[in-house]
Amino acid sequence: MTAAAPCGDTDRRDPVRLTWAQPEDLIGHELRQAAEDGREADAEPARRAWLAAGGRPAPDRAGASPPPAPPRLRALAARLLDDLAALPSPLAPDEPQSWESVSATWPRRLPPGPAEPPAEPPAGYAARLEAAWTGRAVGCLLGKPVEKLPLHGIRALARAAGNWPLDDWFTARRVPPEVLAAYPWNRRSAPTSLAENIDGMPEDDDLNYPLLGLLLLQRHGKGFTTADVARLWLDELPAGRTFTAERVAYRNLLHGLEPPLTATHHNPFREWIGALIRADVHGWTNPGDPAAAAARAYRDAALTHTANGLYAALFVAAATATAATGRGDVHTALRSGLEFVPPRSRLAAAVRFGIRAAGEDADFDLVVDRLHARYGHYHWVHAVPNTALIAAALTHADGDFTRSVCRAVSGGWDTDSNGATAGALAALVAGEVPHRWSAPLKNRLATTVPGFDGIGFDTLAHLTAQEAARS
Repeated sequence: MTAAAPCGDTDRRDPVRLTWAQPEDLIGHELRQAAEDGREADAEPARRAWLAAGGRPAPDRAGASPPPAPPRLRALAARLLDDLAALPSPLAPDEPQSWESVSATWPRRLPPGPAEPPAEPPAGYAARLEAAWTGRAVGCLLGKPVEKLPLHGIRALARAAGNWPLDDWFTARRVPPEVLAAYPWNRRSAPTSLAENIDGMPEDDDLNYPLLGLLLLQRHGKGFTTADVARLWLDELPAGRTFTAERVAYRNLLHGLEPPLTATHHNPFREWIGALIRADVHGWTNPGDPAAAAARAYRDAALTHTANGLYAALFVAAATATAATGRGDVHTALRSGLEFVPPRSRLAAAVRFGIRAAGEDADFDLVVDRLHARYGHYHWVHAVPNTALIAAALTHADGDFTRSVCRAVSGGWDTDSNGATAGALAALVAGEVPHRWSAPLKNRLATTVPGFDGIGFDTLAHLTAQEAARS
């Protein structure tokens, strides 16, 4: 019989590696962020100091480097993160941060005041919302098995299955073993998201956050604050279900920081895609009022994101609110969304480029190639390339649900998030999701958000319609 290890003893051969939070992993991402927002020259001394001390670049696709850093290196990373945060960005005039400066770029009025009633949901709105919730789940599930794979890997897997251009769920059937070995499915998602094993909608943060948004509105109404979002997360969101900017903001809350510092302190992911995937619910509950939707998306996003990461949420919320009326087409919705993005920002330029490229080439593979050539230097979870791809996919699909989700996923980068956002907007415009896509989900959603596990999309639509009707 082997004696038990003393209480508190740890096996140093198997350390706990907390992802998306260690200073030694964050510093490389912050240096990359500095290169993107015009601070590269000023950040060069920090980069040289980090590399000279033996520091590594940021992990390419994972959330943590394999070995933990020694204490001296971790301390250096924390100091350098503070130094980099003090460097102003020359892009700041074109990429404002505060509510006053962001909303000043909007061409429309601010949300209605107390004496002004909100827009009324259209007739039959619950049915349209059920399509949107279902479409979001379908697009997310379609992208889950190929998340983190490079573009050529996605294309190879689908072609080997006879499913290119992408038109159906991914499958391992008929795919040669050597292709599967070269491009392994996402290990956490494959057991629940390939065509041969889908059985309801599994848990995913792309659905957890809309559920939390619904819970936020149920508890606090449309007048919620950023602090309300923070308290809700601490009460109801397991820390292990957060990633990138959301995990850093969660950690910052536990350290006693308050918004907006939660979005900026040691948070190199503040312009990534996390706020975008939380924005749908604000559009769904403000049909016909994109300004109100964007204003509420701002209050939500400000907990975790700044600049282009925040603008992506405004874009999606406003476009969704416009589509929710049931009038107009997807192109009208996208144009409306762009009106709420600072026009000289990188995100606005990228969305315009994606829409333009989609209108210039009938072959969507070539559109994707152009996007990757132009924006491939960004991290695969960054808001700029992913929002451009979503806009291109929706434009190229011209309102068709299947083409929208398949184009969004087939373009790579953050496949499940892109599929989810494109699927929700396309379904909202169309008012329905084809049965071949909705049937495997069995009107059932798994989640760790309290009170929602196993819920149906029809019930979610009813609850969302109630919040849309509330003043």
